[in-house]
This record gives sequence, C-alpha cells and structure tokens, in this order.
Amino acid sequence: MTALLALERRSLSDRMTTVGYAAAPAESVAGFGAGEQVTTADLVRALLVASGNDAAATIAVNVGGTTRRFVRLMNQRARRAGLTHTHYDDPIGLSAGNTSTARDLAKLALLVRRSSFARAVMDRPQVVLRSGARVRVLANRNTLVGAVPWVNGVKTGHTQSAGWCLVGAGRRNGVELVSVVLGTPSEDARNADTLALLRWGFTRYHRVTVATPARPVARLPVTDQDREVAIVPARTVRVVARRGERPRVRTTGLPDAIDGPAARGTRVGRLVVSLRGRAVEQVPLVTATAVARATLWQRTGDLHGPVAGVVLLGAAIAGAASLTAGRRRARRRAGRPRSETA
Repeated sequence: MTALLALERRSLSDRMTTVGYAAAPAESVAGFGAGEQVTTADLVRALLVASGNDAAATIAVNVGGTTRRFVRLMNQRARRAGLTHTHYDDPIGLSAGNTSTARDLAKLALLVRRSSFARAVMDRPQVVLRSGARVRVLANRNTLVGAVPWVNGVKTGHTQSAGWCLVGAGRRNGVELVSVVLGTPSEDARNADTLALLRWGFTRYHRVTVATPARPVARLPVTDQDREVAIVPARTVRVVARRGERPRVRTTGLPDAIDGPAARGTRVGRLVVSLRGRAVEQVPLVTATAVARATLWQRTGDLHGPVAGVVLLGAAIAGAASLTAGRRRARRRAGRPRSETA
C-alpha cells in the first residue's frame, strides 16, 4: 500500500528527502541516511525489491506530510479498493495492528501491478539505485524471481506473528496469476508453497481466443443498397478463463444499417466479453470493408422496388412531351397579329 500511494501521488522523477530511520537489527533497510535526495522510482525499487523500511518511512513523511496522515491515506485507499478486511497502523508493516487477508492482498497486488514500472521492478533479481548519496545495488528478497523463469513478482514479508509470507505472481502460456502464501515457517517453505499454488493455478486456467478480425460477428445491411457489410472486432480478443468455462460474447451499439460512404474500419459498436456475469473485455466493432455511396438510381429505385424506376421513367417521358407541346403552342401564338389598343 505504501508503494501504491507513492506511485499514485508522485511522479517517478520526483525527489524526496530521506528521513532518519533507526532500524532494529532484524529489519530490512536499503541503507538510506537522513537528508539524501532520492527519486520516487528508487524509493519504490527499494521498497518492492529489498523491503526497505527506511524507504517506506521516507515515502510516508514526504507524501503524507506526517506518518500519521499517511496511515490515514492508506486506510482510505484500502476502503476505496474494497479491501474490507485490511487495516493499517504504520507504513512499514511491523505493528501488530496491521491486518489483512489473502484475498485483500491479492486485490492489492493487482492494483500495484497496473503500473508497468512496478511490474518491471518486481520482476528483477536485483535493482540499481542511482539517486541519493551513492549508487546502491539491492537484491530481490523474492528469490523465486531469479530462480524460476516464469515467476515475476510480487512482494515478500515477515513478522513473528505472520510468519514468512509471499504475494507471488507468474506468467505461463499467456495466463498470469497472483498467489498469496501466509504464515509459513521458513523461506524455503514459503517458496515451495508459492510454486505449488501457482502450478496448480496454471492447470485450472487457460487463454481463450474469443474473436478475431477474420471472423465476422455480425452483418449489417447497407442503406439503399442490396448488400451487407461484415462487422468484425478491431483486434483479436483473448481472455483467461477457467478450463471448461465458456465466455459469453455479445454486441452492443450496432445500428440498424450502415450509411455509405464509410471507410473500412469505421467504428459501429462494441463487443463485450463476460465471465461469470462480469465484463472482462470490451473492444470496438468495425466495418470489415469500405462502403461506397449509394448511386442516384439506388437511392431512388429502392424506395418502392422495381416499379418505381418505370414510374419515374414514364414521368420523365410525360414531362418531356408536355414541354414539347408547350413550345409548339408558344410558337403559334407568336405568329398571330397583335390587336391594337386605344
């Protein structure tokens, strides 16, 4: 949560002044001294990779003004995120008043992993901090990241009451999973349980191709033309689903017909994919081919079918005949002598 607030409330290039932090012998720190100018990016690196409590203390004071105000921000953000079983007493995690659950920690991990910067940081065996008083190289306390190619996060933790904990993450065959292991007796047990949980998860989920631009999802009539245009998704749509589960696909916003001219790729609606009653993906729907403007004959002839053309042709002939007769009458009148007036 401390990292999330830093990412949401500061730019990565912002510099924060480090605070003096008196760490206990067993605490994890990055080694910052008081008064250093360190970027948000480096503080988040120290926090996520090395569990730097001194980095957490610095973020709290610089973002919240005081540690107490920052803790208030943490609890407010937890409520907004729907973390109903989470409470914070400090920005570091050592107080017994810090409580959470596996489900809440998984939700929080997903929030942090929305940041591409955070995802890249937690997927590295080590990071280099170049701001501050000196260059620092910090090893990732999540040793699975360097040991298992498909593990890419997230964060370790340990207290006497919580045991050895790890919020893990991994990606295989297009499926990305987050795991939470709490209360294990050792780092080895924590790592073994995390791998077992993730491997089990990968047997339960797979990536499904729902729609592609090569397969039309609808066909719409073209106004004033005796043809249809295929409607396709703007890109290939893939979702992660439980094995045996079928995603529900529906279209929304489609018009009754397409008016020409319309270029290929004209947006006409949306494709919505749902799993277990929740929309998980939405993509634009577009025309697969261009639609030309209807010709004058198409715009008039289609009003009442084939008869309309005959009627219009007859009207044109009758109009021409009437015009010719009128001209003849005018010439006859022009040849008569005019009568004089008094």
